[in-house]
Amino acid sequence: MQENEVEWLSQAQAGDGEAFGHLVEAYQVPVYNLCNRMLGNAQEAEDAAQETFMKAYNGLRSYDRQKSFSTWLLSIAAHYSIDQIRRRRMTLVSFEALPYQDLPDPGPTPEATLSKVEEQRRIRDLLETLNPTDRAAVIMYYWHDLSYTQIAEALKLTESAVKSRLHRARVEMAKSWIGRVSGSSVQERSQYESPAF
Repeated sequence: MQENEVEWLSQAQAGDGEAFGHLVEAYQVPVYNLCNRMLGNAQEAEDAAQETFMKAYNGLRSYDRQKSFSTWLLSIAAHYSIDQIRRRRMTLVSFEALPYQDLPDPGPTPEATLSKVEEQRRIRDLLETLNPTDRAAVIMYYWHDLSYTQIAEALKLTESAVKSRLHRARVEMAKSWIGRVSGSSVQERSQYESPAF
């Protein structure tokens, strides 16, 4: 929780736009990162983050201050992203192959940058194998350190359903990873083996 969050929330709920602006500044990076990991596209993530904050602003008066603001906000972002993924599938538009980006890391070597981009691409590819709700649960748990209770609240699931989804997602991602690694090692071996005549 941000130091002035309670004050900003109180003021924003009373209609203070500047106070809401402080909340946007405080949470724009985590909201954007969640949307970017969910959607796999920087431009769509920016749009989704803006939509998230618009929805939060419009729904702020009904927000219950007894609950975590960050969980409430990330749940809006996750649900919006899930809806966008479902719309894509309904219109048969595939994910673009653009790597997601977190905040830039100052001064890495070109090799480190290339390695990081490749690692991000692999993670994004693994996340894309999951259904949208499982993907949201994984991102909220591993990237945003939300508890099972917070994820259950955000995604309107039971805690046991969250645990089950996370377990299933880990198994699916592991199988996908093993399949890709074994597939690439077979390709590498076949490149270097000489044909038998």
